[in-house]
Amino acid sequence: MTMSHSGGRRKPPTIHDVAREAGVSRGTVSRVLNGGHYVSPAAQEAVNAAIRRTGYVVNRHARSLITGRSDSIGFLLTEPQERFFEDPNFNVLLRGCTQALAAHDIPLLLMLAGTEGERRRLTRYITAGHVDGVLLVSSHSGDPVAEQLREAGVPLVMCGKPIGVGSKVSYVAADDRDGARDMVRHLVSLGRRRIGVVTGPLDTPGGVERLAGYREVLAETGIEFDERLVVSGDYSRASGEAGAELLLERAPDMDAVFVASDLMAQGVLSTLHRAGRCVPEDVAVGGFDDSAAALASTPELTTIRQPYDRISSEMVRVLLAQIGGEDPAAVILPTELVKRQST
Repeated sequence: MTMSHSGGRRKPPTIHDVAREAGVSRGTVSRVLNGGHYVSPAAQEAVNAAIRRTGYVVNRHARSLITGRSDSIGFLLTEPQERFFEDPNFNVLLRGCTQALAAHDIPLLLMLAGTEGERRRLTRYITAGHVDGVLLVSSHSGDPVAEQLREAGVPLVMCGKPIGVGSKVSYVAADDRDGARDMVRHLVSLGRRRIGVVTGPLDTPGGVERLAGYREVLAETGIEFDERLVVSGDYSRASGEAGAELLLERAPDMDAVFVASDLMAQGVLSTLHRAGRCVPEDVAVGGFDDSAAALASTPELTTIRQPYDRISSEMVRVLLAQIGGEDPAAVILPTELVKRQST
């Protein structure tokens, strides 16, 4: 049975309906929908109001055929899938980027590439034009994805200062080195002198920069650097546990630990508890991130707060500017020492 217009489903509003409602031409509506170039503020406001009144929804497929854009952004995590679910920082970044893009009515596609095969497939997908740009998170040096996307001309913003990638790559990072300096200075100010460190992976910017900050404060305070007090982790809780066991074995007189992530610091606390060491009385512990893991720890962690909301919004801002034709940019944001019960 054929439904009449009066009794059937109402046809969705079109760009012509918006133009008529706003009292402007169809071309003006089209320019507003494609970025608002060469449109007066009054006309833009009239079109936006008409869109709200009519309930008009952009046909993304039709627009992509005209503009050559997909009107979507990829959030690419080059880590094993289990890391995405274990490490709370990835979820915070993903949520922040999703919210920042929602303000521009742009959807975000989550892409997990933990294996070489997954990285190859997703690189092909991205370079085929299925997304307009990529927010790349947790890329180790030697990971070819960033360089391949850059060479293919895909707009790209990395989270963290890139290592081993050619110049002209946009990135947004917290000041890892300065954050590490703040934490180690805090531990020294408490009278601690045998300060161990569990680093992040030393093929990542955070791993390298936080270790450098640790070493700089030891040098400026006259504390001799001891390689036995340095172990590396991979930002997982298990690596924090293993790192603390190694530190206690090498340096039983250790009186503090700077841990390069809160999740690893949870593992350090667990090992110290099993070893009968009281925190902070016997060993003070400082983390990095100010993630949910810091408040879930016993005792609650003194840590370095990364401004994840700002990191997310800046990554989106820089990427959209790059898609719009601007040059790559680098943004470094300050961190903050948050004192709690573990020091």
